[in-house]
Amino acid sequence: MQITVEPRENFNVLHLRGEFDTFYCPALQSEVDGLVAAGVKRVALNLRLVKFINSTALGAIIKASKTLAGNGGKLVISRPSKFCRDIIEKVGLDRVVPIYDSDEEAGAALAGTEGQAAADSGNEGLDDETAILFAPTDRAKIEHFVPESARSGKANPVHGHAFSSNWRGVGRMSALDAEGLRFVWNGGNTGLSAFEMGQMLSLGTDLNVKFRLPLLQKGHCEAVVTVNEVEERADGVKLVASFSELDPETRQAVQQYASDMAFLKKELRQATEDE
Repeated sequence: MQITVEPRENFNVLHLRGEFDTFYCPALQSEVDGLVAAGVKRVALNLRLVKFINSTALGAIIKASKTLAGNGGKLVISRPSKFCRDIIEKVGLDRVVPIYDSDEEAGAALAGTEGQAAADSGNEGLDDETAILFAPTDRAKIEHFVPESARSGKANPVHGHAFSSNWRGVGRMSALDAEGLRFVWNGGNTGLSAFEMGQMLSLGTDLNVKFRLPLLQKGHCEAVVTVNEVEERADGVKLVASFSELDPETRQAVQQYASDMAFLKKELRQATEDE
């Protein structure tokens, strides 16, 4: 990763380019320390050309923000790439380090001429939902509960190709850790009631699932989970499932993800309390 400093009238812009991972965290802190030593207290971190960022790098941004705040200054983020914005908003970092769509907006905010314009991530924080594809391993359950009209010729919402008879439900994952996951499902186009969804995904049902780990370069992960809890809701069902089949590489990735989330949650909580 490359870091270049662009002085502006009342603030400085740090332009980052490349992949921002653990190796480059000291470089960012060194640049911030140098700016503080030179009397610069207001900094915009331009992430337009950063295509990948990991949890340690997000922690480094929090640390840089604390350094500037401790010296009477402030750090904001400007023009993040789509990947960076998605990750930053997903973990709730934008509640601590605001995001702006341009360096000019960032500078105006740093100068106090505009109110905070950080994207509102609500109360979802680290539990922000993400798409999960699932299907009972017992195909008979699908054939019994899901109408043929919902199983044939429907497009896969993730990749666009047809599922045909290989039906998959699309849920929203609300939590993930090393032991399992939680997700909700509104039934999609099946027309099933919450009671029927609960029967289809009853306790003990094994599901093939496919999900993403956004903080890791590894794309979609696949596993088999077993349903442990089912809660019928007005808009569908909420499920708790534990991993029953997980290849070693995916298990390591999930454990790393869970560790990253715990680390970031702690850092964000501390940063919020320190404000």
